[in-house]
Amino acid sequence: MTEKKLFLKNRLTCLNKSDTFKMFKQVRLVKRVFQGILKQVRKRGREAMGKYDNDVKRLLELVGGKENIQAVSHCMTRMRFVLIDPKKADEKAIEELPSVKGTFTQAGQYQVIIGNDVAVFYNEFTKYAGIEGVSKDAVKAAAKTNQNIAQKIMGTLGEIFAPLIPALICGGLVLGFRNVIGEINFFNNGTQSLADVSQFWSGMYNFLWLIGEAVFHLLPVGIVWSITKKMGTTQILGIILGLTLVSSQLLNGFSVADTPASEIPVWDFGFFKVQMIGYQGQVIAAMMAGFVLVYLEKFFKKICPEVISMIVVPFCSLVPAVIIAHTIVGPIGWTIGNAIGDVVYAGLTSDFRFLFAAVFGLLYAPLVMTGLHHMTNAIDSQLLNTPAHSTILWPMIALSNIAQGSSVLAMSVLQKKNERAQQINVPACISCYLGVTEPALFGVNLKYVFPLVCGMIGSCCAAMISVGFGVEALSIGVGGLPGILSIKPEYWLIFLLAMAVAIVIPFTLTFIVGRIKLSKEDRFGREDAAPAVEAAEGTEADKAAQAADSADSAAVSNTGAADVKELKSILDGKVMPIEEAPDDVFSQKIMGDGVAIEPSNTVVTAPADCDVSVVMADTGHACGLTLPNGVELLIHVGVDTVDMGGDGFKLLVNEGDHVKAGQKLIEFDPEKIKAAGHPCTTMLIVTAEGSAANIQMHSGMDAKAGETTVISWD
Repeated sequence: MTEKKLFLKNRLTCLNKSDTFKMFKQVRLVKRVFQGILKQVRKRGREAMGKYDNDVKRLLELVGGKENIQAVSHCMTRMRFVLIDPKKADEKAIEELPSVKGTFTQAGQYQVIIGNDVAVFYNEFTKYAGIEGVSKDAVKAAAKTNQNIAQKIMGTLGEIFAPLIPALICGGLVLGFRNVIGEINFFNNGTQSLADVSQFWSGMYNFLWLIGEAVFHLLPVGIVWSITKKMGTTQILGIILGLTLVSSQLLNGFSVADTPASEIPVWDFGFFKVQMIGYQGQVIAAMMAGFVLVYLEKFFKKICPEVISMIVVPFCSLVPAVIIAHTIVGPIGWTIGNAIGDVVYAGLTSDFRFLFAAVFGLLYAPLVMTGLHHMTNAIDSQLLNTPAHSTILWPMIALSNIAQGSSVLAMSVLQKKNERAQQINVPACISCYLGVTEPALFGVNLKYVFPLVCGMIGSCCAAMISVGFGVEALSIGVGGLPGILSIKPEYWLIFLLAMAVAIVIPFTLTFIVGRIKLSKEDRFGREDAAPAVEAAEGTEADKAAQAADSADSAAVSNTGAADVKELKSILDGKVMPIEEAPDDVFSQKIMGDGVAIEPSNTVVTAPADCDVSVVMADTGHACGLTLPNGVELLIHVGVDTVDMGGDGFKLLVNEGDHVKAGQKLIEFDPEKIKAAGHPCTTMLIVTAEGSAANIQMHSGMDAKAGETTVISWD
């Protein structure tokens, strides 16, 4: 080997040794840093696992153990149980668990609100319990098997009338306003109404009947449509069948009583005749006709070859259904409906009306909790179809709602220093006074029991006054304080007296009993202990890990992302306060404060630069986001859309993705959501505030996605 080559070889060897030594030192440093980071991760993981591990064990015990669970699943924020014996669940103890934000029961499912970490919690729960989770549809099916026949019937009835309630309330308000301008004689010494002295208001009075007639006289159209929607058959056939029940070719059902039998028109088929009578306002007849259509369509779909089903099934379903409706089930339903209305009306006007009113007023709130109250919608509608064209039943319903709201009002006064309780009390009280009692009943009154009983007593007393003086309503209105608009004007003073009783008695009783029964913790909330501070001593590796964390934080800060002070709208559309969200979990701010958006477009975008922390991969209807400053967000498209199983949704991001402001997150089909019977209202919720302070929600405007500020902070 030449000297030159030997020199180069020795030089290269020295260099290699030097580089290898440096590399070795770097590897050792990296290894120590990595070990420190890994140690911190494991420590945090053990802390997180420990927290959920304890709650998982306790929850399994508190729901009655593994043997009491028939099925379990989860959505974006809630664990959904079907329990063999729901009474075994210790609701109060469950709500005390650190990771539980609330509980409620709906449609046979016991739901435990966890929050954004529900998927992690669910996995740990099923692993620890040794049970397999099932799909949402399987949970719903299992929930139905947990119901008796009466509950199934009432559940079906409730699902039929639920889509109609907004129209019934709207119609009630319209007729109530119509009463004010056309039925109350304010002018000329009490001899003329506003419509009598003003041509404009006279025209308005007549115009509003267009809406009132559409809601209450043409109600069978909505009923038959809702039945076909509920049963999963062709909805347009239901609409057509409903229209044949109220066609202008028929004698109006409200005119039958005043028309001589010889003058009632008929279809003459030679060997028999069928009276051409309409079923305006009839509930039972419309329901029976709707189910005839449903089962005919299902039958012909089952036996008809697919290639000709489009032609054969609609024809063979609709034509016989119309014939059967007008010849068999229509007359039978008319008779049954009139009989029910007559019996209830007789009970409310008999010598025993005080007893009837007392029992109804006392038990209406428990009826709401069991779902049996939906039957009253049918009875009220039937009473409006009697010759009196009014209902004595509905005023008692409004008074019951007011009474339960007054119990919550007293609880709100008693718990004014309990911030967590007030988050439920205040919106529940407002919604109850406006006619929606479920938040008050399930969120407050049933939880403590005595407010429920006090409300029932007040409702009983108010109902006796209402029925005793024969208070009547011209329509089904808002079942709360605004309900007076639906009352006949001549009964306003008596109804105001009954309302006062429904407010004063429950409030006073609840306040007195609450001062005795409520514990200090119930009234004033828990005193938050100061968090313990751990010593910062550690190994060189721990310090290296902390340095790495600091470097990461500095890097984030340097990007400016942590300085974001506002969130842009995630959709085009109307921005509303979260209290107006059509879901109690969101409207009561159980998950946190935020805004609700009625979308006018179909793509959800990121409100700021952030990380995707959680997604509902199987349903695509929701996701969680985390901002650099620690603010955590939940985006939830629609209400109860988890039940759609992903149909109509397309998730455009994955868990762990970093997204920019305005980047697409979720695409959805609003028509499919509406067809499934769900609102499209989309929620943007702040589930953790991080380092943000003085967070402000902005609502009441039309927003543009990526441009309009909807949430801001200091």
